[in-house]
Amino acid sequence: MSAALPPVIIVAHGQPSDPAPAAAELAGLAAKVEAHLPGQIVASATLAEPEALGRVVTKLGQGGLLYPLFMAGGWFTRTHLPARLQTVGAVGWQVLEPLGCDPALHELAVKVAAEALETRKGPILLAAHGSFKSPVPSDIARHVAAKIRDELGCDVRVGFIDQSPQLAEITNLGPDAICLPFFAAAGGHVTTDIPAALARSGFSGTLLPALGLRPEIPALIAQAIRAAHPVCVRECRFRQS
Repeated sequence: MSAALPPVIIVAHGQPSDPAPAAAELAGLAAKVEAHLPGQIVASATLAEPEALGRVVTKLGQGGLLYPLFMAGGWFTRTHLPARLQTVGAVGWQVLEPLGCDPALHELAVKVAAEALETRKGPILLAAHGSFKSPVPSDIARHVAAKIRDELGCDVRVGFIDQSPQLAEITNLGPDAICLPFFAAAGGHVTTDIPAALARSGFSGTLLPALGLRPEIPALIAQAIRAAHPVCVRECRFRQS
């Protein structure tokens, strides 16, 4: 008799100002991922709901996998999530590498850019969160931008919400420009902050949906769960010197 597959919790930041819609969206994603993993339970919790993670861990019991629906490996994945697991009494749970660090996601970004360039000339503007506290989020975004540039031979820029160069500072891209948000979900950054920043910059191109909303994402996450690569212990493997 084969051993039971470990349960999985997909964790996202959520939306602190209005947690319910983001939690429902994450639960829907978890159900789609579970459909790709026969015999394995896939649940969800957002950090915006203070008690959510504890409730799910209590329901699932000890020993499982926590999948971060984050776009970078850093303090949240290496320090905060293990600490939250400890706080809620979780034993035997392993934090996996986050979505944004998955090479399969980077390949998907190239595919999305290539599809967009079939009807437009570019350039590509990769919109990412960034951070004023850590270089890791921008390092991953720059890695993905370089991959798109190298594989497609197109002009690729990177703009951020929380660091320089900010999206609003990137101007004169022309009407054929394509903006690809390097985000996991349709939260406030995607629905409000990015469009507002593009408007301030005079952006007249095409704004694509967030990369994390692509239909390939549930299967991609399921593949990562099967591989179960743990999060980097010391620093993100995509950190640039």
